[in-house]
Amino acid sequence: PLSFAAMGWFSGGHVVDGGRFEPATMLGLIEQHRVDWLYLVPTMMHRIWRMPADQRESFDLSSLRTIWHMAAHCPVWLKQHWIDWLGPEVLWELYGSTEAHGCTVINGVEWLDRKGSVGKVAPTFGLRVLDEQGNPCAPNEVGEIFFRPDAGGGTSYHYIGATAKAVGEWESPGDLGYLDEEGYLYIVDRRTDLIVSGGANVYPAEVEAAIEAHPDVECAIVIGLPDDDLGHRVHALVERKPGARIEAADLWDHVAGLIVRYKVPRHFEFVTSPLRDAAGKVRRSALRDERIAAAKAMTGAR
Repeated sequence: PLSFAAMGWFSGGHVVDGGRFEPATMLGLIEQHRVDWLYLVPTMMHRIWRMPADQRESFDLSSLRTIWHMAAHCPVWLKQHWIDWLGPEVLWELYGSTEAHGCTVINGVEWLDRKGSVGKVAPTFGLRVLDEQGNPCAPNEVGEIFFRPDAGGGTSYHYIGATAKAVGEWESPGDLGYLDEEGYLYIVDRRTDLIVSGGANVYPAEVEAAIEAHPDVECAIVIGLPDDDLGHRVHALVERKPGARIEAADLWDHVAGLIVRYKVPRHFEFVTSPLRDAAGKVRRSALRDERIAAAKAMTGAR
């Protein structure tokens, strides 16, 4: 956000600071200040879309010319709703890492022909999808995503305590995905979030998108918990929309109609505290560890 704000200042524009994100407040500021450029993360998009339709559509957003979204996976159904609402020409997506060793870009018009894609690699960067042996994957074959600046070498910027996986000068943001025949990239999930259940790969992002497509769901996080039979079982944490009364059986029926049976969570756990922060980030490993520790404590108490 700071870099985008700086671009606005240095180009002679005005920057509107909305403070802590609140959907109606943000839409009101866009209308009041005739904002034409907006940066969002999918969590913000989701919360805006879950507003009552008459309230959301009461704001004049005709000044918007460009909306960028990034920083987390955006479900196909959610992005489609935004395109239907504001038009494909307005919406742009950027995928990459904070370390800026590469990125892809796609606009809404391109996306409509390649739903789910995060675009082609941006100029001055290279992109590869590699298998576990470090070999290039065939089109539509899932592997790990790697970037490298055309000038070679890696960035000197890294999070303290974090080291990107590298193959030579190519560095990975830690995501799994695939390239189609035209070079468009599709993200499958985080490498560390992959769940192997009964020998089959389950990608949490796909299951979460299916759960969150239900109108009574505010947010969903899917994790893998140890299982003596399957190795790991699919477990969903669900944050209900305020006032919603949806139960596990309702969600099971809903999700079973969207994804194959083995990916449907064995358990739906309803929570009352937010699962994601305002930036859309989640402490997935902490949520997993808490439930594993609780299960061990219950076993030990028997």
